[in-house]
Amino acid sequence: MKTELEERTKKFAVQIVKAVANFPETADGQIIGRPLLEPGTSIGANYREANRAESRVDFIHKIGIAEKEAAETIYWLEICQETKLGSKEVIDPSHKEAGELPAILITIARRAKNSK
Repeated sequence: MKTELEERTKKFAVQIVKAVANFPETADGQIIGRPLLEPGTSIGANYREANRAESRVDFIHKIGIAEKEAAETIYWLEICQETKLGSKEVIDPSHKEAGELPAILITIARRAKNSK
């Protein structure tokens, strides 16, 4: 599961990078693109970092950061949907995937908190 989720979050990051690369070079494209790019690409980085944590507490903390980044990504993808920024064929599936990631990360964090 660990390696599978690392790959899934990396694939998601690549999807976000490609989506933002196709945004128009307008003010709204730049203003919304950058804050979408940052959390969208850091979910996987934080999850990968969590898997190399030095302690259970460190692991839980880093999973929490990944979950917060996923929540922020959802927000920016909703803005894209509502303003019709970006390709619907890319934004909608990205939004769906972004919605699934926090649930997975929350479950992982809960299991880690409950394990002794």
